[in-house]
Amino acid sequence: MEILSIFDYSLSSAALLLLVLYHLHLYRKMSADPLSTSQGLSRRTRALWVASIMKGSRDILAIQTLRNWTMAATFLASTAIIIGLGVFNLAVTADKQGELSMLMSSLSSHHPALWMAKLILLGSNFLFAFFNFTLAVRYYNLTGFMINLPVDPTTEINVENVVDILDRGGIHYTLGMRGYYLAIPMALWLFGPLWLLSGTLLLIGVLYRIDRGV
Repeated sequence: MEILSIFDYSLSSAALLLLVLYHLHLYRKMSADPLSTSQGLSRRTRALWVASIMKGSRDILAIQTLRNWTMAATFLASTAIIIGLGVFNLAVTADKQGELSMLMSSLSSHHPALWMAKLILLGSNFLFAFFNFTLAVRYYNLTGFMINLPVDPTTEINVENVVDILDRGGIHYTLGMRGYYLAIPMALWLFGPLWLLSGTLLLIGVLYRIDRGV
């Protein structure tokens, strides 16, 4: 049992390290060449879009686009809180822990405390996603008010201010989606550390494709 525990912790630590290293690499790439990443490209596109909307007074297009973003963030926030509360309920009410995990993997520690920790981390991950999506909705709604104001040097609202608010919403939306993506290896972790490591490698491959710019 002690050997299995060390094996579980080692593979889990390796998966976590891979995720940290990938996001450190992504952060450095965004700092050095933002347009080579999808995040940097999206930020640039949002800035151009806001400038075009405010200078062209295309209010209807702005509201329709922001409505779509808000609806998507609202749906994802609702789904995240439902799943998160469901996972916490499972952690509290589960009587026989790890039976499915024991069937799926023989190379896993089935200590009750570890099983509980896995469920708590998975539920917390969905709460993290919920929190970010609700903030995204907040910033998108605020953008809807600001973007309809006329461009006037005498006011404190300008294109740069609106771009900054919209970027905050975009960042929180991205973080919320990261929570959904991270839920895949975390859910697989319930079946054993090998599943976690495999899911992490698959996730990093998918994120690499998603995070690439032009």
